[in-house]
Amino acid sequence: MNIADKRTSGRAAACAGLILGKFRPRALPLLSGTLAVAAAFAAAGCSALGGGSGQNVALAGATSTPSGMSSTSGMSGTAQVTNGMAGGFQVLTLNDRRDLTFNQLLGINNQGLIAGYFGSGAAGNPNKGYVLRPPFAQGDFGSENFPGAAQTQVTGLNDTGITVGFYSTRNAANAADDNNIGFWRAGGRYHSVSFPTRNNAMPSVNQLLGVNDTGTAVGFYNDAKGNAHGYAYNLETRRFKMITVRGATSVTATAINNMGAAAGFYTTAKGATDSFVQFHGGRTFTIAMPGASATQAFGLNDAGEVVGTYTTGTGNNAVTHGFTWMNGKFTTVNYPMASSTAINGVNNEGDIVGFYTDAKGNTDGFVGLP
Repeated sequence: MNIADKRTSGRAAACAGLILGKFRPRALPLLSGTLAVAAAFAAAGCSALGGGSGQNVALAGATSTPSGMSSTSGMSGTAQVTNGMAGGFQVLTLNDRRDLTFNQLLGINNQGLIAGYFGSGAAGNPNKGYVLRPPFAQGDFGSENFPGAAQTQVTGLNDTGITVGFYSTRNAANAADDNNIGFWRAGGRYHSVSFPTRNNAMPSVNQLLGVNDTGTAVGFYNDAKGNAHGYAYNLETRRFKMITVRGATSVTATAINNMGAAAGFYTTAKGATDSFVQFHGGRTFTIAMPGASATQAFGLNDAGEVVGTYTTGTGNNAVTHGFTWMNGKFTTVNYPMASSTAINGVNNEGDIVGFYTDAKGNTDGFVGLP
């Protein structure tokens, strides 16, 4: 049950009527996203700005060190962690030691809390969700798994303590046989979410992928033909609203900010996959990396910064790259020496999280500071 495999395509329609209230000012957090990660760097003896006494830190654990980079073991009971520069970001690998072969970091809030999971989803290696807290030592990985589920992915979180994601009651030999059910969690209580339709895929696929501070989540379900349909969901009223795109055959909504703007990606009948941002009032525009065979948006902050992936080449020659987009400008972010990079979340500080494939074929989570 790999989120990169299950997400299909999308572009959004207005979330009018779903926002619980207008964006309301909130007290500044004790530790902003940037400061939280910077504190972790400082604790390890190096600067978040690239200076300091060393270029490597040992925090939550990591897989092998990429070729051309060194590593040091600093903290007792933790694995080696590498860091470097990528697309103007100081990047740092963060893996849960319970599975150093597969971690994905999927969302980050303004306090620096990170949503993610470990485990590839292959039979015998189920997805296990977590929320990682500063200062990002192994003990800061807090397990979050839907009660009684075989697998859980935590895909997003807001600043009010709500997390969203999806779970499966199965861990089949063929991941395509695993069902997906969306969920949100608040105050220690879990709530299942499935779009009400009789046109479901078999097994069913429902995922919640993002949530804002006003209590609106976004996600998608797959129909019987395997096409994705994006939706917004009000956690208080439990009302759904479809997110649609003219001319799209498949739509995935992945993120929503506090102004009600939604982001995601969509596929057309001709097979083109591009990203979108749609504002609360309904105005929508497409984001497509020039020359890319596909562009997928996974994260959006209140400043309108979009993060995601784009693909160059096709088939066996396809390569996935991370990107940020702001005011019409793309920036490519590829983790040093990685064969592929994905960016899944961004907070209002501009901190990013995602994952990459290392030289041994492992999937490693990472955080990046602008």
